[in-house]
Amino acid sequence: MDTDAQPSTLPERDSSPSPGQGAEQGSRSARFFRRWQRSGERPAGTAGEGASEEPAESREEGREEAEARPLLRRGPVLLVLACLAFVGLLSAFVVQPFLIPSSSMENTLQVGDRVLVNKLAYRFGDEPRRGDAVVFDGTGSFVQEAPAENPVTGLLRGAGAAVGLVPAAETDYIKRVIGVGGDRVTCCDKRGRIKVNGKPVDEPYLHPGDSASDVPFDVVVPEGKLWVMGDHRARSSDSRDHLGGPGGGTVPLDKVIGRADWIGWPVGRWTSLKGAHAFDGIPDPAGAHG
Repeated sequence: MDTDAQPSTLPERDSSPSPGQGAEQGSRSARFFRRWQRSGERPAGTAGEGASEEPAESREEGREEAEARPLLRRGPVLLVLACLAFVGLLSAFVVQPFLIPSSSMENTLQVGDRVLVNKLAYRFGDEPRRGDAVVFDGTGSFVQEAPAENPVTGLLRGAGAAVGLVPAAETDYIKRVIGVGGDRVTCCDKRGRIKVNGKPVDEPYLHPGDSASDVPFDVVVPEGKLWVMGDHRARSSDSRDHLGGPGGGTVPLDKVIGRADWIGWPVGRWTSLKGAHAFDGIPDPAGAHG
């Protein structure tokens, strides 16, 4: 027997994979970490660089910031609405800009002027005086019925008129008070001047070239009413044009919206509108009717 003979082959060693290196184990780990990398999440129980959890305080701050963003976006809108509400209340009860739409008050007021109408001028017992420029609702005196208007159009026009961007309602007028309740107003004396309670009035505000009136009249203003005329008599439709209508062309005191006290626009025409001194010294109407 050949004792030197060696086996031609050595026994095959155990080739089973070590834990964590087998194909199945390797593929599971790879799939797991690939999913983690795609999702950006750290698997539970692992720790690594940059993998620490976000602090609770940071998350809370993020939520508060997200909740604050809508408020910041709504802030300017709320501010605009508050300003509009303030302007609306101011215009409704205190001072309203009034856009001059016609030439009937030239040269005192020109087309496009914005006058500021003082709505408190006659709220506390005071009444319009001769020479005041007043804004009034002519419904029932200068016009019998307000023209029909689409509600939406009326709302938009009213909003624009409240800030002086568009003319006010067609029934609103601005004229100068010539006679108050009890006054006798006549036209004209030999020099072409209007007389109030028998006294001639020199009217410095008349448009150059205009006469006091081309229409003769003789009226006694009822109590609680006003006789009003424009400064540009040749272009003004005023109390003279409504002598045959209800009220004889006079305007009820309760239809007066306010007194035009200032020209607010354009800037170059800023000025106050003071009552004319032309009516200083007019006698009391008592006994002037004879």
